[in-house]
Amino acid sequence: MTKWMNKPISELHDALVRKIVTPSELLEDCIQGIQEDKCNCFEATAFDEARKTAQSIKEVGPEDYLRGIPFLAKDNFSTKGIETTASSDILNGYVPLYDATVIAKLKRAGMILVAKTTMDELAMGGTGTTGHKGVTTNPYEHERIVGGSSCGSAAAIAQGIAPLALGSDTGDSVRKPASLSATVGFKCTWGRISRYGLFPFATSMDAVGFFTRNVLDSSHVLSVLSGHDRMDMSSSYRKKEKYESYVEKRKTLHRIGYFKAVMDGISDPVIRKSYVELLEKLKKRGYEVVEYDYPEKLLDALYPTYMILSCAESTSNNANLDGIRFGPKAEGESETYSDYMRKARTKGFSDLIKRRFVIGSFSLLSANQEEMFNRAQKARRLIVNEMNRFFDAVDYLLVPASYSKPKRIDSLSTAWSTKPDFLDNILTLGNFGGYPSLTLPLDFEDTLPFGVNITGRIFEDGYVMGLGKEIEDLTGLKDIVFKEGK
Repeated sequence: MTKWMNKPISELHDALVRKIVTPSELLEDCIQGIQEDKCNCFEATAFDEARKTAQSIKEVGPEDYLRGIPFLAKDNFSTKGIETTASSDILNGYVPLYDATVIAKLKRAGMILVAKTTMDELAMGGTGTTGHKGVTTNPYEHERIVGGSSCGSAAAIAQGIAPLALGSDTGDSVRKPASLSATVGFKCTWGRISRYGLFPFATSMDAVGFFTRNVLDSSHVLSVLSGHDRMDMSSSYRKKEKYESYVEKRKTLHRIGYFKAVMDGISDPVIRKSYVELLEKLKKRGYEVVEYDYPEKLLDALYPTYMILSCAESTSNNANLDGIRFGPKAEGESETYSDYMRKARTKGFSDLIKRRFVIGSFSLLSANQEEMFNRAQKARRLIVNEMNRFFDAVDYLLVPASYSKPKRIDSLSTAWSTKPDFLDNILTLGNFGGYPSLTLPLDFEDTLPFGVNITGRIFEDGYVMGLGKEIEDLTGLKDIVFKEGK
């Protein structure tokens, strides 16, 4: 366990201002943690450049909340001069010429990029087991998954290696790993943070996210990262806010809803008990808690709708990975471009990625578009319309972020689920509608953590964080210091 890096940004900032510690000392603590990592969290490091940056920081003022603090970034964010592979062999050796907007903003705020974290290949998979460097494990029990696709970022924060790690969230890729690692994971409103420099998976659902040790730290990071970016036409022109004020002043709305189908479907008694107790505590705090009968047939549609749309978008977004523009070259002689590309992609992609591209291509064929892609788009519209009706009645959706212990790695199957449980896919609601969504620790079961998730209306990111702080106070679970288990 490192000396400083298991503390939240707020404590590190205070120590820097008071000159109890220097940026260089924090950095070396972070580097030591990376070198001692036990979960296979890292793709590439930037120690030399980080040391130069740390040495150049002489003073940290009271308002410089992030200055001098080390951070990590998921390996699908473009980082100038640092190999960026999205954990795929097809991008081995690719070194970007520019920083993603979020990387540039954190650097301008004085943060120090130290390393890139592992992920499911091209952000697809959801288990943290499909990256080209192998399985990323759960620090609480290495025989279990930490979830994906932002697995490396989640496991690194949980281990106390850094106080902030960037991730991306297309279905639940930040919020589910946060639940399984006892960290705080936030996904912004779609368009609130620029995605320029984030490798696209499913553009209509992709959102920048991040992991921290508490909600206050997340609010400060969002204040820095939010805002319009001329390099991203989908980024919002909405005025920036000081999101930390929602947390510090406990600014919240007062109607909390839950789904009857979700409550009825929770089979794990420990998770159910903790969830119900939290709802009761919120009632005692003066919140109105409302049961909502969200149609179960729409919940059952979450998984197939997500798979069709995400596979179709990823097929299009990754068409440029042909072995010519990026990554290693195809082996052997090729008479045509198509033959060359077939060889490069066959070698460069894992079986899971190939299957998803096949599904995406099949659904986009003109003969299949109406039955598959267009039908999935219509299903998404119905799902979001019902969510908007829900938000007419209440201010927040509160659900468990995971419904069982993390799966054992040796129990995972590559077969497609024939009847997926909507509980495992409930967080995709946040991506279908572009809503802000926050996961934070709720409790532990047999030393394994699980979290609770808050989803709010679009652009009410601050109110979501305000309720997150309220729940943090009720559970007493923040700034969790990981203790080595199995």
